[in-house]
Parts: sequence; C-alpha cells; structure tokens
Amino acid sequence: MTDCKSPVDLRSDTVTQPTEAMYESMLKAPLGDDGLDGDPTAEELESGVATLLGKEAALFVPSATMGNLAAILAQTARQELVVTEASSHIYTAERGAATLTGAFYEPIAGVAGAMNLERLEQVLVEPRGRLKTALVCMETSHNNAGGTALPLEHMRQVHDLSRRHGASIHLDGARLFNAAVALRVAPAAIAACTDTVTICLSKGLSAPMGGVVAGTTAVIARARAIRKMLGGTQRQVGIAAAAGLVAINSMVARLEEDHKRAALLSDGLNAIAGLKANSPQTNIVQVDVSATGMDASLWVESLRSMGVLVRPWSRSLLRCVTHRHLSDVDVETAVQAFTFVSSSVAAVGRRTPSAATHSAAIG
Repeated sequence: MTDCKSPVDLRSDTVTQPTEAMYESMLKAPLGDDGLDGDPTAEELESGVATLLGKEAALFVPSATMGNLAAILAQTARQELVVTEASSHIYTAERGAATLTGAFYEPIAGVAGAMNLERLEQVLVEPRGRLKTALVCMETSHNNAGGTALPLEHMRQVHDLSRRHGASIHLDGARLFNAAVALRVAPAAIAACTDTVTICLSKGLSAPMGGVVAGTTAVIARARAIRKMLGGTQRQVGIAAAAGLVAINSMVARLEEDHKRAALLSDGLNAIAGLKANSPQTNIVQVDVSATGMDASLWVESLRSMGVLVRPWSRSLLRCVTHRHLSDVDVETAVQAFTFVSSSVAAVGRRTPSAATHSAAIG
C-alpha cells in the first residue's frame, strides 16, 4: 500500500516543507538586524501582507499564536473581556495567554464557527461583572468546525455590532487564504471585517515558520513593542521572511488543489460503512467513527500501522488535512486504509487490525 518511509501524512498542513523557490529566496535574501535598523526582507514581507489584506501596516512574528497574542495585548487592558466563538482556536488552545494579558475570555456558542449574534449583543450591552468587552475575535477558516469559511455577511454583522458598542475586532486568520479561495473573494474582503488580522505562513502556504499580524499603524506599533517583550525579535529574520514572501506571492492560488483533494477524500470516506465525513469547504476533513464502536485513538493506531497518519480530534472524531505533498493516489491509499480498518472492525469487533493482517489481505 505505502511503505513506512513515505507515509500518507494527513495530520496537518503544518507538515509541508519549503519549496525550491523558497530555499533559493532564502539564500539570496537581503538581511539586516530586525531589532536595530530593521531587516529589509522582513519589511518587504510586512508591506506585502499589509497591501494584500488592505491594512495600513503589518508585523512579522515567529508564529500566528504570537500574532494573536500581540494583537490582543495591543487592543485590551487588564480586566477587560475578550469575546470569542466557543470552539475557536483562540479560546480552546490559546486562552492560557490570559496569564499575560490579564483579560478574561468569554466564549459564545456558535454554529459552524459562526457565533450567535444575539448572545454577542447581550455580552456587549450587558458587561459581565462590570467588565468591558474590549475585543471580539473571529476565526476563518475555522479549525474546529471542519475548516469552514465564515460567511462574509456574518463577519460584517459581527464587525458592525462590535463597533457599535465600542469593541475592536480581531481575526485569527491562520488559514485566511483557504477561506478566501473557498469563498472566491480577495483576502482583503475578509480582512475588511476586522481591525486586526493574523495569518499563518507555515500551513498550506508551505513556509517553514512564521506569521504576520496586520492592522492600523498605531496598533502595529504597539504590537511591535509587545513582540520584543515576548522575545519575538529575531535579528536577521529575512532568511525566514524570504520564504514567507514566496508563500504569499505564489502559493495562495494552489490551495484550491488541497480543497479538491479534501472533497475527494470526504467522498471516499462517506462510501465506507460506519464512517461519516463532513463536506469540506476547504482542506479539513472530520471523520465521525462513533458508529464503528472503536475509539478514535485506536483508529489512529490502526491507520498508522498501514502508513496513513491522522489525528484524533475527540473520542469519536478523526481529523484529516490535505496539503501540497498529497496526490490523488495518496487520497486513494488513505481511503483504502480506512476501508480495511472499517471492515476489520466489523469482522472482529473492537480488536485493532494489524499491519501484517492488512498486508496479507492485499496480497
């Protein structure tokens, strides 16, 4: 099926490696000291992202997580509220940053990553324990909602409602370009619904590291000072920024290939008894394995033994993410592995099928 040296890696699009063009750009990048006079390649990346997103300024950061944190710190004060959709990455994975921000994180339930607007208005109008809502955060594409892209109309409503009540708006846009491709709109059309936005360069765009936070000149100036406080000044950072420039200039359009393969994978998995996959808008496929009677962790082990890598997202949910290192053949290979595990579970109950059994089965 596939040998152990070349697994079909569906764990995340963060596993992508730099392109040859990125390596070449990194070798030739003009460099400076980003903490002193500035690094010219980093400055070019920041200017390029700001223009692409329709913002006044931008800041290169080591990770999108730091970008989100810098944006929150730059727009909130201690004992203020940061409102997020309840299943958003900022709330489920990053709210530990409250130890630094001193802010309180207020989750609002949503559907497919879109927070309930009536509940949002209640929080904005009726401060929780006399705490002012300083910042409202959205996420697109939405990691925990199967890569859904928030409808622009919903984003506009969140923006207008928040502004009306004096709150700023931040977007965790780690996969913003996936959302833009899915919605067939310019990235700036999405960013226009926010005051600040963070993008990630090291997922589907394939850069080896880094993120960029964009917003007004004043907010980005504060974020730059905060980045230094957080240890994010990186000196000759143009080596990494050069790869980011290639990412934003030449890797966005090809994301549609990842979306098509995610749809292909979803169709294949939905044809397997006991499995239920979402219909992906972008490159994330969530697979409900509850009907098989085998926990997601055991599915992960079984698939790994066959050279297919996925991640458990809950006890009954698996996550698969497509990216540029996967081909249609790899998707077919993954579907074959899922088919074998499903049939084995049906035949022997909860016992985990082995790679040896699989090899014998396919001759």
